[in-house]
Amino acid sequence: MPPPAAAWRRWLPGLARLVACRLDGLRHDLVAGVVLTAVLVPVGLGYAQACGLPVIHGLYASIAALVAYAAFGPSRYLIQGPDSSLTALIVASTVPLVAASGVPAAPLAALLALLAGALCALAGRLRLGLVTDLLSRPIRQGYLHGIVLTVLAGQLPRLLGVPTDGSSLLSALAHLASQLLQGRVHGPTLTLGLGTLAVILLLRRRWPALPGVLIALVAATLLIEGLGGPGASGVAVVGALPQGLPSLAWPPLTPALLSQLLPGAVAIALVASADTSVLSRTYAARTGDAVDSNQELIALGAANLAAGLFQGFPVSASASRTPVAEAAGARSPLTGLVGAACIAGLLLWAPGLIAALPQAALAAVVIAACLSLVDLPGWQRLHRQRRSEWVQALVALGGVALFGVVSGIFMAVGLALMMFVWRAWRPHDAVLGRVDGLKGYHDITRHPEARRIDGLVLFRWDAPLFFANAEVFRERVLQVLDQAPTPPAWLVVLAEPVTDIDTTAAEMLLALDARLKAAGVHLCFAEMKGPVKDRLRHYGLYGHFERQGFFPTVGQAVSSYLKATGVPWHDWDEHPAGPPRGGAEPCRD
Repeated sequence: MPPPAAAWRRWLPGLARLVACRLDGLRHDLVAGVVLTAVLVPVGLGYAQACGLPVIHGLYASIAALVAYAAFGPSRYLIQGPDSSLTALIVASTVPLVAASGVPAAPLAALLALLAGALCALAGRLRLGLVTDLLSRPIRQGYLHGIVLTVLAGQLPRLLGVPTDGSSLLSALAHLASQLLQGRVHGPTLTLGLGTLAVILLLRRRWPALPGVLIALVAATLLIEGLGGPGASGVAVVGALPQGLPSLAWPPLTPALLSQLLPGAVAIALVASADTSVLSRTYAARTGDAVDSNQELIALGAANLAAGLFQGFPVSASASRTPVAEAAGARSPLTGLVGAACIAGLLLWAPGLIAALPQAALAAVVIAACLSLVDLPGWQRLHRQRRSEWVQALVALGGVALFGVVSGIFMAVGLALMMFVWRAWRPHDAVLGRVDGLKGYHDITRHPEARRIDGLVLFRWDAPLFFANAEVFRERVLQVLDQAPTPPAWLVVLAEPVTDIDTTAAEMLLALDARLKAAGVHLCFAEMKGPVKDRLRHYGLYGHFERQGFFPTVGQAVSSYLKATGVPWHDWDEHPAGPPRGGAEPCRD
């Protein structure tokens, strides 16, 4: 058991890194934290608005997440906070419950953060960091683009100055179309929103080093003030923020709400974990640090728990703010703490500073962030590389856009698992033969010139043996024996690709062995892995098949067959001066 001094460092790696910071690096973190604040504030406000919450809760979530991750996070400067990948999930989970339960959206979002945080922390404690691998790259690509469509549909009405309808993508688009047909677009709001979006996109493209979001929002705010304020222009603004720091507040913890929010919390935990895992691995590779996926889950859970307890909403690692911190010179978790302190200072001493900030400008910030996620070349590349995974991405996109984010993600994960089982159900197999001048034994379908030994069938099965493919294996064995050019005497199963044998497959092997014995065919195995042999031993079948033969290599199996049967066979001579050899290293083609 580690001593107490080591235990706290293990549980609080971010705090341990802060304690070990060198003074000569503090200046870089302080500057990076101040620069980061210029992005944290507008993005936090914008994502809170996109979630249908009062904008102040975006700043509450940012402060809580930054402080919690600075203590628990293992990465140097990964930034946690509100993120576009969670926006549609939060809306889909909370909006239907607002009318049904009578509970406002903000407490529901805080409860959602608590549930997601508890799930992430529990998964990290149980060392389930690898669960995030269920979200493959095609699935992440699909759901991100589905989220882009959903969020865009929710933000366009704010950009146009018309009422919103966020119940679903189709209803939001239908509502937006009806508003446009009725000519209810507010001209000044549309002009301001499009102008803000244009400035952000232009600065991002031409001068990426400049804080484009901050410049655009300051310009929009000054324009409203120059036009006489929101009352004169008719443009909706954020208004004065509540003064002071967020207080500890328990959201309503009723069994009904918990059960209704749990599916959304599971989806949020899975998505946030995948995003955090990808970002942490990316930046760990740049800094040379080790990746601790389980501690990342614990830190993500702590960030969400803190956000839920201090009136925030679910958070994740940010792919847009972390690069800002890195580019500004961040070296430690102090950068996040400085950013949190700057936001806290804004709420304590200058909450009215952004009172005239137009809501259309915040919508432009969210829309610009969504557009940065669009990856059309990625879709073309995926279609070219593997059509089945392109279909997975389409299912994720369509499921998220049409049936909701939670349903869409689970549909895509289910499809991916089904396709994995399908590939394992009907795996590749091969009959092998000897090719003159080429080491090893090779697939006869790829090498029609391969020579086969009379009475010997070398059969390779490229998958685990389990309940779904046991019968397929049996049928393929009988088929290749029936198609053998000479009456078969031995069947050697090349079992190196077989990583597992379950009880159904073990019973099938026993029944197949009995049938082959009755037909005068000897069944044996080559290159079977030790753990698979251990599994047969656990089933009580190892002794049975050991008598049949487990050969370390294909070459030894061939040599044993030739010795046992006396079948004449002249192998190709690698060294003409030496004797012919019956064995060689196996080939994997």
